[in-house]
Amino acid sequence: MNTTTRIASSLASAFALAAAATFSNAAIAAPVKNVVLVHGFFADGSGWKGVADILTRDGYNVAVVQEPETSFAEDVQVTTRAINAFDGKSILVGHSYGGMVITEAGVNAKVAGLVYVSAFQPEVGESLLNLVKKMPPAGESIKPTGDGHLHVDQALFHADFAADLPAAEARFMAMSQVMPAVQTAAAPVTQAAWKSKPSWAVITTADRTVNPELQRFMAARAGSKTVEINGSHAAFIAHPEDVAKVIEKAADLAD
Repeated sequence: MNTTTRIASSLASAFALAAAATFSNAAIAAPVKNVVLVHGFFADGSGWKGVADILTRDGYNVAVVQEPETSFAEDVQVTTRAINAFDGKSILVGHSYGGMVITEAGVNAKVAGLVYVSAFQPEVGESLLNLVKKMPPAGESIKPTGDGHLHVDQALFHADFAADLPAAEARFMAMSQVMPAVQTAAAPVTQAAWKSKPSWAVITTADRTVNPELQRFMAARAGSKTVEINGSHAAFIAHPEDVAKVIEKAADLAD
């Protein structure tokens, strides 16, 4: 092989390596296009419709988890199933109690980042009940059913849970509410995904179900990037554009 041939061969190899590195970096930097949405107590997955519609319009693949809320372990299991059903990584989003679920399920290697919406962000060993006792909410409408479940007093549902929704919509939500098992609220998390994954938090400043100060405390402890919305606990329904914007930002920045 003469000198000219060797130089040409070396240049070709260098360009090939540079091109491979460029394509590799582009793949790493590509935004996440999958989003898994997890509801909280008393609402169900249909509450995510406004957010899901925006995300779908903007080119995201969306899954809405319907947790049975009969046990924490089962709720984590169905969320994990939704994560694993997607090709590639996902942004995992939790509202209220859904924050407990995504904190545990989010350690999955296919989760790129976490978004907490009016949500609990527990430390390992903490349960929802532990956190509520730390900073109780303004509302007092959550009551036991007498058979090991919880419900929101229908007469107070609008004021305490969904004050920024029309009264008729809040009334139907109160009638159709999911009644979680008390044991789901008492179960401690065993892993905290926010310790190893980037996280964002939407703080709802007029929330009477999860104390806004508790939301701020948990977000600060987790090092989450925060956005505050002047909304009720149902702000994810009342302000879907604001919530979707945070999720899309997370998808752009997470890897």
